[in-house]
Amino acid sequence: MLDHEGKEVPGNRGYKYFGAAKDLPVRELFQKEPPAPPRKTHAELMKAIDADYYGYRDEDDGVLLPREQELEKQVIMEAVQKWKADKEARLEYGGDKEEEEEEVNIYAVKDDESDDEGGEQLEGEENQQNFIAHVPVPSQKEIEEALVRRKKMELLQKYASETLMAQGEDAKRLLRL
Repeated sequence: MLDHEGKEVPGNRGYKYFGAAKDLPVRELFQKEPPAPPRKTHAELMKAIDADYYGYRDEDDGVLLPREQELEKQVIMEAVQKWKADKEARLEYGGDKEEEEEEVNIYAVKDDESDDEGGEQLEGEENQQNFIAHVPVPSQKEIEEALVRRKKMELLQKYASETLMAQGEDAKRLLRL
């Protein structure tokens, strides 16, 4: 193809089409597709992950906590109303009023109960009930002694030989320790 001055039109590369061949999609066959963007490696993907990704700082904007508190109050009120309605319905359909009205406090401690395991009795204010810890709670000194014993055993197992440990046991037995 030539322009009005008789020079070849740039971009044709010498191809000349006539008639219906001009409408064929030949140029698209010679055009190269743009290369696909390179895939990110695992390390590049992990660079963008921080505390925000896991939602640890969702409360920092000051919007979420008030909404949660508001919704929590609403859900609690609905649950209490449903519980009261269920209780009234049970009483209406032949439930024993005395039995229903007296709710069992599972945390109550009777005066005649004693803690045989040596747990501490926790005292509350005058109007509150006393609670008993049914699991013996070690003191700080007992915990430190246990840690020292464990560390001593680990070191003995690491550095002492079998014969040395046997000699030590014999010496303890003879000294009645």
